[in-house]
Amino acid sequence: MQRDVFTFTLTKFSRYMCAGSAMVLLAGTSCTLHAQNPNATSTPVVMSNPSVSYGAGSASTPVHGMRVGQENGPKVDKPLRQFKGGGSSKPGGGGGGTSDPVVQSSAYTSVGTLAPNYNLEGLGNGFPGFTVNSAPPDTNGAVGATQYVQWVNESFAVFNKSTGNAVAGPIAGNQLFQSLGSTHPCAVNNDGDPIAQYDKANNRWILTQFSVTNGGTIGYWQCVAVSQTSDATGAYNVYAYRQPNFNDYPKFGVFNGVYFATYNMFSGNSFAGARLCAYDGAAMRAGGAAAEQCFQLSTSYGGVLPGDVDGVTAPPSGDSEYFVNFGTNLLNTWRFHVDFTNSANSTLSGPYSTTVATFAEACGGGTCIPQPGTRQQLDSLADRLMYRLSYRHFADGHEALFVNHSVNPGSVASGSRWYELRPASGGSTGVTVYQQSTYAPADGLSRWMGSIASDKVGNLALGYSTSSGTAYPSIRYSYRTPSDPLGKMGSEQLLLSGAGAQQRTLNRWGDYSAMSVDPVDDCTMWYTNEYLAANGTFNWHTRIGSFKVNGCQ
Repeated sequence: MQRDVFTFTLTKFSRYMCAGSAMVLLAGTSCTLHAQNPNATSTPVVMSNPSVSYGAGSASTPVHGMRVGQENGPKVDKPLRQFKGGGSSKPGGGGGGTSDPVVQSSAYTSVGTLAPNYNLEGLGNGFPGFTVNSAPPDTNGAVGATQYVQWVNESFAVFNKSTGNAVAGPIAGNQLFQSLGSTHPCAVNNDGDPIAQYDKANNRWILTQFSVTNGGTIGYWQCVAVSQTSDATGAYNVYAYRQPNFNDYPKFGVFNGVYFATYNMFSGNSFAGARLCAYDGAAMRAGGAAAEQCFQLSTSYGGVLPGDVDGVTAPPSGDSEYFVNFGTNLLNTWRFHVDFTNSANSTLSGPYSTTVATFAEACGGGTCIPQPGTRQQLDSLADRLMYRLSYRHFADGHEALFVNHSVNPGSVASGSRWYELRPASGGSTGVTVYQQSTYAPADGLSRWMGSIASDKVGNLALGYSTSSGTAYPSIRYSYRTPSDPLGKMGSEQLLLSGAGAQQRTLNRWGDYSAMSVDPVDDCTMWYTNEYLAANGTFNWHTRIGSFKVNGCQ
C-alpha cells in the first residue's frame, strides 16, 4: 500500500458521493451508498445498497521496533453510553421482572475435570511500563499460533504462549497507525475501546480501536490493523475508516475470511442505532485497497454482536454472517451476505426473532453491583449482549453459537444468562435455542461481565466477574461438558481473588472481557478480565488465565 492511496482516499472520502447500487468502485476510491432503513419493524426485511467506503491504508513498522511504554496522562473516566429502554426489541426492554425460569441456583460439579495452566498478570497497575490513566480497562485478548495478545485501554502487549512471558509491550495502540501520517486522527488519538482478534483460518492478527477525540471536527474513525504474518510482533497493514457518527463500543468477528464489526452509533448524546459492517479481509491481508460495507439499523436496535468463528472447520460455503442482539425475552438475528465485487449483491436480512426464557436486565441495565466496605456500586453493562458471539462448526457437521448477558436472577444483583443456539431450519435465517440457563448459585455473589466459548468437542467455558457486599470483585469461570445435563454449568474455578473495591465516584467496570480458544489444539481456553489489588480508583489490574477440560485432545 502506498501513501498516495492514503492521500487520494482521504480527499475522495470527504467530498465524493455516489448514487445507485450497481456502481463499480475503483481501487482507492471512496463513496457512500445510503442503506435502506428497517424502520424498527419486527418483521424480517431484506436491506440492500450498503454504504461503501475505502479506508486510508498503509503499512506499519514492526511492532518489535515500536516505542514501549504508556504515557502518564490525565485520569479519564470514560462515560458509559447506554441505550434508552422501554419497548420490545429495544436494548433495555428486558422483561420478566425478577422471575427467571431457567436460573441455576445450586452449585453443580461437572462430570469433566479441568487442567489449569497459566495464571498471569496482565496489563494494569504495576505492570512494567504501563500507567493506568483511564477507566474502565476494556479488557480483551486473543490467542494465536504462538502468542497471546492482550489489549486494554490504552496499550497492548504480546505474550509468548509457551512461556507466558511478555515479549513486546506495553505499546500504545496508536503506534500501530503512525504510517498513516503524523496528523491522521488514528495516529494522533489513542482513544481505546480496543479489540484484539486472531483470524484462525488465515493466521493473522486483527488489532483495532477507535479515534473519537474531537470527532465533531476531525471525524470519527475506526482504526484497523491486520498483521502481515502470524507474528504479532511483526508489521501490519493498517487502515482507517471514517464513520458517520460516534462509533461507540466496536466489536469484531471473523467469518469465512471476512472481518465483521458492529458499532453503537451516537449523534451527540442521542443513540442513532446499530451499524453493522463488513471489511474485505482478503484485501486487508494482501495490503490492498479494502472496502468497508455497512448497514445502518434504526434506533430500535443496539448492542448487536457479530459472529466469530472458533475451530478449524469453516462455516458452510456461502454461509452469511450472524449478528445477534436481545429484546424483550427474545434474541434478534440478522444475516449479512457480503459481495465485495459488486456491493449491489450485498444484503442484510432480519431481524429473525427467537423467544427465550423470560429475564430482566441486571440493575435495569445500569449500575447496582455491590462491593464490600463502600457504597460505590459497579456498572452491570446488562443492556447488551457480552462479547463474544462465538460460532463453531463441529466435526460432526452441526453448527452452534454461544453468547451471554447479565440478568437479574432474583437473589442477587446479577447472574450470567448463557445460550447455546443452533441455526434455524434451512440455515439461512435465524436461530433456535438448544439450551439456556442463568448461572447464579445461591452464594451471595453477583456474576457479570461474562464471556463464553466452546472447544472442539463441545465443552463450554464461561468466565465472568464476581462481587458482593462481603467479597471483593474477583475473576472466576465455570465449565460444562456435553455429558452434563443441558442447562447446567458448574465446577466453578477462582482465577484470582480481588483484594480491593473501586471507590467513589467511579462505577465503570470492565466494559467487556474475553474468552478465546487456542487455534492449535482447539482445546485450551484463554480468559482475561479485570480485578483490583487494593481499594482505590484508576488502580485496576488484569489477569490472564488458561486451562482446558481433560479429554479434549
